[in-house]
Order: sequence, then structure tokens, then C-alpha cells
Amino acid sequence: MKELSNLQAPRGANRQTKRLGRGPGSGQGKTAGKGHKGQLSRKSPDVGNSFEGGQMPIQRRLPKIGFTNIFRTRFAPVNVGDLVVFEANSRIDEMALRAVGLVRGNWDGVKILGDGNLDRPLVIVAHKFSQTAQAKIAQAGGSCEPPIAAKQA
Repeated sequence: MKELSNLQAPRGANRQTKRLGRGPGSGQGKTAGKGHKGQLSRKSPDVGNSFEGGQMPIQRRLPKIGFTNIFRTRFAPVNVGDLVVFEANSRIDEMALRAVGLVRGNWDGVKILGDGNLDRPLVIVAHKFSQTAQAKIAQAGGSCEPPIAAKQA
């Protein structure tokens, strides 16, 4: 009967630690599984992941290339054709796009692109619009607006 006062680990859950260097009968005596001599057999082998035996490491052999702009602005792309999930004359902002799963993740804003067709008038609030997207939204009878925070700035 199992009670809180006499719980035991299941069989095989607690394995004994391997006792290294305890004589030839243990199977791990003499060199304790480290082989013969060399840097890795010593007491404290401070060898990093990129250490190549004294050879010039690959990250120092290869040239530094490229540049990452830490100030860049990343926009979530949403196509006009994806907006047909919304009802006619509805106001669509970033929160509405996130609610239906068209925008996911961490972005600095939303950009509406012109791929696809729009058959209903929508009021779309986004940070950027492509020219073809603006034309298709206007042709369907909708309008493009910047976010409120962008209006004040």
C-alpha cells in the first residue's frame, strides 16, 4: 500500500554513479575512461567548443561580413486578399488582424500589400500601404487610415 510515509522511487529510477579510478576490477580503473595522456586526460581540460588543437579556429579564419541594423523597422505583411475574412464596412486594425491570426509575433507595425482581390468596402488602419493595395481598397469602396498614434506624431 502506497502512502506518503513510505513512498519509493520506481525500480531503475535511481542509478548508482560510476566509480572511476577504483582499481582494475571496476572496469574503470587506471585511466578512468579518459584514455592515455593528452590534454583531455588531465585534471582540468579547459577546452572550449571552438578549440581546434591550437590551429587557428574557423571563426577567426573566416572574414567578418555583413551588417545588422539594430534600428530597422519590421512590418508584418498582410495581403489585401486575406482581408475577405472580415465583414463589409468593418474597421480593421492590428488587434483585429491578430484576432483572426493574420498577424503573429513581434512586429513594429503592419503593412498592407496588394496581392489578391477585395470585394467589399473596409476601413483599414495600418502603418503602411503599398500603392496597389491602396488602389484595390479604394476601388472596393474602402479607405486607408494611419494608426491614431501616427496621426498625433
